[in-house]
Amino acid sequence: MALHSGYDNKAQASVVWLAINAKFPHTCPAVRYLREAVPGSRILELTINQPLSDLLGEIYENRPAVLGIACYIWNIRLVRDLLAILPDILPDTVIVCGGPEVSYETRAFMQEFPMVDYVVRGEGEECVPQLVDLLERSGFDCKAANGALDRCPVDGIAWHDASGRICEGAAVTVPDLSVLPFPYREDELETLSDRILYYETSRGCPFSCAYCLSCATAGVRFLPLPHVFRDLDRFTKHNVRQVKFVDRTFNANPSHFLPILKYIQALPSACRTNFHFEVAVDYLSEEVMEVLRCLPRGRVQLEIGIQSTNESVLRAVSRVNHWEKIQTNIARLMHFGNMHLHVDLIIGLPGEDMASFHRSFNDVFSLHTDMLQLGFLKFLKGASMMRLVRPYGYRYPSMAPYEVLSSDAMSYGDIRWLHSFEKVFELYYNAGRCRHTVSFLIAGAEGGDAFAFWRKFTDWWERQGFHRIGHSAKSLYGHLFHFARTCCGAGEEELDNLLRYDALTADGGRIRPALLRWTCEDRKTPADRFWRGPVEQVQRYLPDFSFTSWQNLRHRYRLEWFDFDVREAETGALPRRKTILLFDFTKEPVSCCPVSLDERDETE
Repeated sequence: MALHSGYDNKAQASVVWLAINAKFPHTCPAVRYLREAVPGSRILELTINQPLSDLLGEIYENRPAVLGIACYIWNIRLVRDLLAILPDILPDTVIVCGGPEVSYETRAFMQEFPMVDYVVRGEGEECVPQLVDLLERSGFDCKAANGALDRCPVDGIAWHDASGRICEGAAVTVPDLSVLPFPYREDELETLSDRILYYETSRGCPFSCAYCLSCATAGVRFLPLPHVFRDLDRFTKHNVRQVKFVDRTFNANPSHFLPILKYIQALPSACRTNFHFEVAVDYLSEEVMEVLRCLPRGRVQLEIGIQSTNESVLRAVSRVNHWEKIQTNIARLMHFGNMHLHVDLIIGLPGEDMASFHRSFNDVFSLHTDMLQLGFLKFLKGASMMRLVRPYGYRYPSMAPYEVLSSDAMSYGDIRWLHSFEKVFELYYNAGRCRHTVSFLIAGAEGGDAFAFWRKFTDWWERQGFHRIGHSAKSLYGHLFHFARTCCGAGEEELDNLLRYDALTADGGRIRPALLRWTCEDRKTPADRFWRGPVEQVQRYLPDFSFTSWQNLRHRYRLEWFDFDVREAETGALPRRKTILLFDFTKEPVSCCPVSLDERDETE
């Protein structure tokens, strides 16, 4: 335990809340809540990608009297390294840790890291100001502050008593979210406008999925709607790029969710902010679906946790999916064409062996959503999943991120291979790359079995040693070409046509793999005649077109000749039909349409 005789009066006593985010674009609302709860305190946001020495240097420059560290699954290993060194460079700093990684098994954590003076258990917006006030009144002398806590404990705070014994206290929640301040300050919203701003309108979840930490607290608490509308106005006033709601199931209460959705729908058309929600898609009402249908394109994106389609697996983790409703609603949402849909599967759930995962993957892949994220089961402190470890023979590492190593249904070899599978799938499907070629191969070579295709591709990938090296976007087209030729029996001409089509519709149309037979130079005369002809001819296909310069034209548009109708790739049998497509790179996603040229141009 660190006992402090007092802080150097020559330095300004300060309280700093430290967030170590997974990526630079991310923001941490937790430290911002505490900044508003403790007047005069400051925040310091760093990332796990910075060297440890840089993190230490940033912390040292602040020379805080109190350093509060937000501890999460993505940063706890780095936090542990920091804690081992901090007393050497800031021996008089009071160290406070909080967050889900230390709210559970608190005693063991404080025993392992005796330099941590206090741990905040649960939600800290109400108990942390009490702790800081006590420290200030004690002259930042932990011995004096701990004596006061011995006499009058603060709920939500763990500390060392006078004898050195760890007093854990109890985890707390904030019962009334209306007392919480808006975490983002007006003067910082401008500088944060291009980052992802995390925001919550509720805490808790009505469901009790065993793998999720939200089941550790009962009930759902909501931020009053007037507060939400005020906050959304603040975000849109500063034209922030994305607001990501961290509500566990955003549509848990229609009387809360629907007014927010309608409010977002009514925002001005000039609003560029994208709002990300996690929803239970099978609980979306007809009224909600109609509002979603009418939203401006790109205004909203939805994340949908499906996790598995095996009912017995879902029962084991206390989850219920209404699969037919999920299929119907996702099909409708995709048909709307105005939002990004992201669905999730979890690898390693109780009783889900490779055969079961094969079926779950094919079921969810058939929905053709924008992303299908494959996550690996994690054993989070405080989650009821921990009670299933022994019954299902689970093995997992003791260090974060606590991902499954094996179970009675999947061996370590299965899990290791699925990590390669996930990486290949991420490089291609989730990156939006080569989708037409993949659809063609799944339909034609694998009879519609998507998992069989990705399994074969992963096995080939590992045989080439590609899982050990990095890959450029351009090289990925070549890898798929060679795999399809050698393992799927695909024709070279069909692949060339499909991959050119894919390259022009993905990656913003910027990738031109050299192994493909690009037709621009071969067709220079008819292409030039198209662009140099009457502007009305071009505007038949591009209504907003106006010529500025040849350089801009090449960056924004492209005519490409195909020997097959590549738009029918999903059938698995390309009709041989001369097709000329005009690609428009000014749109997101890239759009294309067929172009008819006169016979002279088409035969040159």
